[in-house]
Amino acid sequence: MHITIFGNCRRFLRLTALGSILSLTVAGAALAGITDAVKTQTLPNGLRVLVLENHKAPVATFNVFYRVGSRNEQMGKTGLSHLLEHLMFRGTKKLKPEEFSNIIQQNGGMDNASTGMDSTNYFELINKDHIDVPISLEADRMANFDPKGFDSEKAVVLEERRLRTDDNPEDALDEIVRAQAFLAHPYHWPVIGWFHDVAGLTLADAMAYHEVYYSPQNAIIVAVGDFNADQVLKQVSEAFASIKNGAKPPPVTEVEPPQDGIRRVELRHAANLPAFELAYHVPNLASADSFALEVASELLADGKSSRLYKKLVVEKRMVVDIGAGYDMTSFDPELFIVSAQMRPGVKASDTEAEVEKELAALRDASIDAQELQKAKNLEQAQFVFGQDSIFREAMMLGTYEMLGDYRLADKYLDGIDKVTAADVQRVAKTYLVATNMTQGVLIPTGILPQEGGGLSGGQVKHSAEMPAFEAMR
Repeated sequence: MHITIFGNCRRFLRLTALGSILSLTVAGAALAGITDAVKTQTLPNGLRVLVLENHKAPVATFNVFYRVGSRNEQMGKTGLSHLLEHLMFRGTKKLKPEEFSNIIQQNGGMDNASTGMDSTNYFELINKDHIDVPISLEADRMANFDPKGFDSEKAVVLEERRLRTDDNPEDALDEIVRAQAFLAHPYHWPVIGWFHDVAGLTLADAMAYHEVYYSPQNAIIVAVGDFNADQVLKQVSEAFASIKNGAKPPPVTEVEPPQDGIRRVELRHAANLPAFELAYHVPNLASADSFALEVASELLADGKSSRLYKKLVVEKRMVVDIGAGYDMTSFDPELFIVSAQMRPGVKASDTEAEVEKELAALRDASIDAQELQKAKNLEQAQFVFGQDSIFREAMMLGTYEMLGDYRLADKYLDGIDKVTAADVQRVAKTYLVATNMTQGVLIPTGILPQEGGGLSGGQVKHSAEMPAFEAMR
């Protein structure tokens, strides 16, 4: 569901008049079950396949999820997952570099890929009559990986790191905050990797990594679109069933110990405005608290009527923007992040003191029933209306299947609906406290000559643009 991880970037759309529209939509979704029409199969080699017919438009999306991301890397080899994603476009034993994408485009489609902390996803959007094209192409690069131009592609990734993180003050701040918040778990390092680690990676590293993690037993295929589901299942089976598995991927066993006191980091960097980031350790979907944390983020920073926006942007005019973000679908417990850019001359300490007042109010004061219901309405609406996109349907199914069962998606609306004011107060008191916080402050050392882009803590994409996928970068 929530793809990006930083700030206030997880919003599908803005809605104001939700009442009757949402109640009808949610009721219909709950009655039918969002995943009821999904057809599944597991091939003898362990490949899991989910197919969903959606006849709203004559298009289809084909996604291959691999359970591998920066979480699976080792110290000294960080960034390998993302580099491998780039190399997957650099040819196979049958195809020349970039020929994969050229074939997709020749058939009227578009393709891209994204690497995250937990997984890597390759996807194509194409006319329904050409769904066989990405099926055969994805099977080929799973089975016949043979990249060309390793050194040049690594240079591209290193330049991407410079632009997205080293030259982007907010992302650089996010990177060091996460590194301080996670001391034992591999969420410690960024998805794109540390520069010196990426510089030292070899083709042999990439080939060995592909052999372990890019096998049928470690993959999930999700296809959504205007097609016959049984026919697509048959096509996928014919293309992928003969692909053999490599060694079984080793489990990630690192566990982040509890934080027992505030941690502080400071970044001096060329920047147009000062900024700060506050990160709190929180549980993922495995905990019932995750739904209350979703609602808490909505109350705090979704829209102009949210508490932090009203207080710090509108009333006190201390910040130009503020957000709160939380990703409940991470494989392991992650971070609840509050971040803001201050106005010139405003001290980070003064702004953080105002944020703490709002968090204290969330912990200690009762929440108005109307405010709570509005936050729940927004969360549910973002989830329901997000399914209007076949790509987002595929992302939802793949994400929840990687977490254990795609049908977990059907529990989301009810989980949000059951959140009470007491639940929100309880999670605020448990997690949004100073002893569980890592505080990062960005101190400008001069005017930033050129803005960077991207999110170091979240997904890293393959190519520069993917307009049909709603600017996922």
